[in-house]
Amino acid sequence: MEEMNEYMQQRIDKLNALKEIGAEAYGRRFDKPLSIEAMLKDAKEGDPVQTAGRITALREHGKSSFIDLRDSSERIQVYIKVDTIGKDTYANIFKRLDIGDILGVKGKFFKTHTGQITINAEEITILAKGLRPLPEKWHGLKDVDTRYRQRYVDLIVNEEVRKVFQVRSRVISKIREMLDKKGFMEVETPMMQSMAGGAAGDPFKTHHNALDIDLYLRLAPELYLKRLLVGGFDKVYELNRNFRNEGISIRHNPEFTMIEIYQAYSDCDGMMQLTEEIFNFVANEVLGTNKIKYGEELIDLTPPWPRWSFAEEIKRKFDINPDDSSEAWIKKLKAKGVDFKAKDITRSQIANIITEMLEPETGDRPIFVVDLFAELCPLAKRKKDSPLLTDRFELFMGGMEIANAYSELNDPIEQKKRFEEQLIGQEGVKKIDEDFVRALEYGMPPAGGLGIGIDRMIMLLANQPSIRDVILFPQLKPEA
Repeated sequence: MEEMNEYMQQRIDKLNALKEIGAEAYGRRFDKPLSIEAMLKDAKEGDPVQTAGRITALREHGKSSFIDLRDSSERIQVYIKVDTIGKDTYANIFKRLDIGDILGVKGKFFKTHTGQITINAEEITILAKGLRPLPEKWHGLKDVDTRYRQRYVDLIVNEEVRKVFQVRSRVISKIREMLDKKGFMEVETPMMQSMAGGAAGDPFKTHHNALDIDLYLRLAPELYLKRLLVGGFDKVYELNRNFRNEGISIRHNPEFTMIEIYQAYSDCDGMMQLTEEIFNFVANEVLGTNKIKYGEELIDLTPPWPRWSFAEEIKRKFDINPDDSSEAWIKKLKAKGVDFKAKDITRSQIANIITEMLEPETGDRPIFVVDLFAELCPLAKRKKDSPLLTDRFELFMGGMEIANAYSELNDPIEQKKRFEEQLIGQEGVKKIDEDFVRALEYGMPPAGGLGIGIDRMIMLLANQPSIRDVILFPQLKPEA
C-alpha cells in the first residue's frame, strides 16, 4: 500500500505542476471523428489526423518519444518530438504524462522504418490525468474478485475482457436484427409488479410509498407478454432484466438478462425451429462459424438438434411413471437413496427434485429435453397424446440449461385450476393472477413461447466458464 501511495503521490505532484502553469488536466470536449480502428483502415502517409485515447505505453528517446494510444477499438503509435510540438509543451505537458492518462492528439500519418503507421503529433491535449497507476499483471492478482469489483481497470488492461463484452453487444444486436426481420415487435413490460409471477423463484420485494403497496421485481415478463397476444399482437419479444433472490454461482446472478419471445399460432415445435435459427444466425454473424468452442468441446450447432426424453430417462433410472401416485414416486426415489427431509411435500416439489437429479450429457451437440411432467410447468399445454406430459422443451448446451419453451396454455379454466394447484403447500399470502386469467377469458390464440438466457448464451459464444465473466458488474459481497 505504501508503494501504491508513493506512485500516486508522484502523479499528484505532476497534476499540481500542470495546474501551476494553467494547464487543464481534466479537459473538455475533444472532437474525435472516428475510432482508431476505423481511422487506420484508410490511413495514408501525410493525411491529417485527430484522435484521442488512453496512454498504454510510453518510450522516451532523448528529445523524442513514442507512446501507444488506445481506445475501445484499437491501438495506434504516436511519435512525440520536441521540435514538432514545441519545447514548452514537451517539457511542461508531455513530461508530466503517465501511462493511464487520456490524451488528445493532432498530427499527420507517417510510416516508421519498420512500416508501422504512426501519428506524428503536432499538438497534444491532456484530457484526464490518471492518479492511480495501472497494474502491470492484472490477472496475476491473488484476489480474483478484484477483477469484477474494479471492472473498469479490468477493461483497461485486458483486451480479452473487452472482446467478451464486444461479443455480447453484437450477439444482442444480431438477435434483434433477426427477430425484427421476421416481423416480431420489441416491447417493454413492467419490471415492478404487484404479483411475482411468470416463473418459479424467490422475488425481491420493495414498497411504493405513494400508492402504499408492496411491489416485486419481476421474475419473468411472461404473463404480461401473453396479455399482448390477447390484445392482438401476434409476434412480440422483450430483451429483459429479471431478478431472483437466490444464490450466486458460476451460472447464477440475482440480476440477469433473458429474451422472451411469443408467437401466436405457433407451438413448441415452432419454438424449436426458431431456437435453432437464432443460435445458428448469431454464431455465423458474430463468430463466422456455427461450430463453437466451449471449454474442451467443439459444439456443432447444425440443425436439427437431437431430442432427449425426460419421461423415458426417469423410467429407466428410477422406474418412475408420470401416472404413478406421489407416494409411489417417493417410495421409488427413497429406494434409490434420495432423502426427503420435509414431511409434507407436493407433487410438483417431488417433480422438481427429480429434475435436479437429471441433466443430459450434452457433449458436442445441443440437446432438447422433451416429455417433461405437467407438474413442472403450470403455464404449458399438455401433450395431446400424453396428457400427463407437457408440450415443452428445455435446451441444454455445454452442460447448462440455455433456453426453455412450450406450447402456451390458453384455456382460462385449466389455467386457473393449475394456478390453484400450484398454491397448495405454499406458505404466506396465497394469490393467483386473476387479471391474467381474465385476459385469457377474452381469448388468447394458440401460441409458442421461448425464453433464452442471454448471459449463458454469451458464456457459450465467448467461451467463458463463469457468468461473472460475461456480466459487466456482477453482484458481489460488499468490500470488507
